[in-house]
Amino acid sequence: MHVHVNAAESVDGKLSTRERKQVAISGDADFDRMDELRAVSDAVMIGVGTVLADDPSLTLKRAERREERVDSGRPPNPVRVVADSRARTPPDAELLDDRAETYVLVSEAADASDIAALESAGAVVVSAGKDRVDLVAAVDELEEHGVEQLMVEGGGELIYSLFVAGLVDRLTVFVGSVVIGGREAPTLADGEGFTDPKNFPKLSLTDVQRLDDGVVLSYDVQ
Repeated sequence: MHVHVNAAESVDGKLSTRERKQVAISGDADFDRMDELRAVSDAVMIGVGTVLADDPSLTLKRAERREERVDSGRPPNPVRVVADSRARTPPDAELLDDRAETYVLVSEAADASDIAALESAGAVVVSAGKDRVDLVAAVDELEEHGVEQLMVEGGGELIYSLFVAGLVDRLTVFVGSVVIGGREAPTLADGEGFTDPKNFPKLSLTDVQRLDDGVVLSYDVQ
């Protein structure tokens, strides 16, 4: 499986404010770039924190891209995936509508009643890991269901965990011309963080593109 992380951050590396409310960091051109990346992906993945903060649909915005997918024998929208160790995704979340199939990745620590509620809402629940989602096992499970191109849109905890697991193949970051600040504001890669430089993910810059009032940095992850 090819895992592509895509995110938008401020100049100081923040995904949103310390209140974790959605902030417009990029503009229409970058939104369209993200929509195009979704269109070529088999699945789009986020963490439960993003679900709770933003309630996104994760569907394609441009009708012609949905039509192109259907013409090529694929569903109109990519599969939606949520990493949600404790099954906290609300059953009425936007991404549990009928516009695309949705997988919720949980751990054994998730409450059975919460899992049942998600399944009743139409989610396919995949259990992997004891206390937290085992991302390696979960990605293997997704691959068995035909997911070969996985796009990850955040948040920082999920992105960091994917780097730790060695699952990221490509990283694209839109850096907008804004400073958000705040020591508790989420960053591109949260979690415990790396301490030994030997463990830092090795990135190779492949492209720099000016877009909106910012730049898109593209990296291959070695």
